[in-house]
Amino acid sequence: MQNSLPERRQARGWSQQRLAEELGVSRQTILSIEKGRFDPSLPLAFRLAAVFGCHIEELFTPEAEPEQ
Repeated sequence: MQNSLPERRQARGWSQQRLAEELGVSRQTILSIEKGRFDPSLPLAFRLAAVFGCHIEELFTPEAEPEQ
């Protein structure tokens, strides 16, 4: 899954640590989500959207399926 988390976080001038503290998760969790190594749970995705004042679909988009 692709995400716009780094851009939105940086636009606020927040570090990964600051966002992690806001959400009650570890900095490593934020790093993993931003790098696409970890997809957040639905509750965490909703919390992320709430922090940035947007819909989940604005933060996360599925990667395109390869054509067969």
